[in-house]
Amino acid sequence: MAIVQGLALAAALIFAAATTSLTYAASVVTYVFGDSLTEVGNNKYLQYSLARSDYPCMNIPAQVLLWLTSFLPNFWDFEAAKLGIQSPPPYLSLSKNDDALLDGVNYASGGAGILNDTGLYFIQRLSFDDQIDCFNKTKEVIKTKIGDAATNKHVNEALYFIGIGSNDYVNNFLQPFLADGQQYTHDEFLELLISTLDQQLIRLYQLGARKAVFHGLGPLGCIPSQRVKSKKGICLKRVNEWALEFNSRAQKLLNTLNQRLPSAKFLFADTYGDVLDLINNPTAYGESELVEFIDGAVIFARVPLILPELQAKFKIIELVSSVRARCKTT
Repeated sequence: MAIVQGLALAAALIFAAATTSLTYAASVVTYVFGDSLTEVGNNKYLQYSLARSDYPCMNIPAQVLLWLTSFLPNFWDFEAAKLGIQSPPPYLSLSKNDDALLDGVNYASGGAGILNDTGLYFIQRLSFDDQIDCFNKTKEVIKTKIGDAATNKHVNEALYFIGIGSNDYVNNFLQPFLADGQQYTHDEFLELLISTLDQQLIRLYQLGARKAVFHGLGPLGCIPSQRVKSKKGICLKRVNEWALEFNSRAQKLLNTLNQRLPSAKFLFADTYGDVLDLINNPTAYGESELVEFIDGAVIFARVPLILPELQAKFKIIELVSSVRARCKTT
């Protein structure tokens, strides 16, 4: 658990630093977009989505997995707490005319990507374009409640958090059985990602977003599905280099948009270095080891169960994931 908190707190510190030039109060309205790192439950409402946390996996009962992901905080929860702002509810949990829409919404969806075909094998997920569509619907509902002028002021003053792009690599380009990894070189794929992201951010701006933070990619070559490809279980250098290239291009894009779009303050939050340091130096964060490989399986830092009755019943000591396990993850 210390590892999970360490990763999230590192992200929170960078996020807080990135937002120092933005003016906001503790009661600021936030709209959150992204993937599983920031999702707070939207996929639970997608009946056929495989990017959910309530499927049995590695003999860990679905109830426990759902409990873990429902009550253990994710990156955005830590970041919101660090900044002293409210973490908004999942969009799909709210009724279409819910007054809670005025207080901020989380549109993030596990398996989502910048590209609409990313995460296709999860069957159902809200892509970044889908999430922007949902925000547009939210804005229209707010108009019926407070009028056009007040709505425009409302969305202009809100803070937008965007964490997207990991799945475009992990669950798209890096998958040998999917088309994008076959038909594009990395340079071509990166150009496609950035040009698509450009149009998406412009659309958000046109809908009223003025103050936004874009969360860059972490060292994707160090995640289990990539490390397992290495004979020694080490991080894949090439994949990490691609993540750095994406971050560099995304940051340049944000700077360009700030120059082109009046009143835009689109900031880049870079946690790559902090996360990599956590992986390389886990003892500095209170863990003797982050991950070890046993018989091809990846064993993560131990996650203690807070509920004694569940711990006694299922005797879960550690969560185990493998590329061959019948798990549905992002």
